[in-house]
Amino acid sequence: MDETPDLALVARLRVVLGDELITETELRSLLEQADALVRTLDAQIAGSESRLTELNDDPDSSLTEIAQELQRVETLKPTLDEARSLLADLEPRARELRTSWLLNQANDPFTR
Repeated sequence: MDETPDLALVARLRVVLGDELITETELRSLLEQADALVRTLDAQIAGSESRLTELNDDPDSSLTEIAQELQRVETLKPTLDEARSLLADLEPRARELRTSWLLNQANDPFTR
């Protein structure tokens, strides 16, 4: 089974948080991608929850449709939770990298 882009990004975030060396540009890109992933997953879950409300209100809706939406939500939630957690852990790392870069710039006699 191929890895989805969402799972590949989550795996990449785990590696970076495991203290892999990364440039500020790469880190900034990862932060943007992680933020986009969180927003996308959140929107997908909200859409499924809205659909579940509609299906619940419709007496003619099938149990199969309800089960599919429930399964979708249950599948997405763990990924969303992990992506949120990784993003939260990555933000301090980004600040540390920026601070280190700025300190190096300030201490470098060739940049004065």
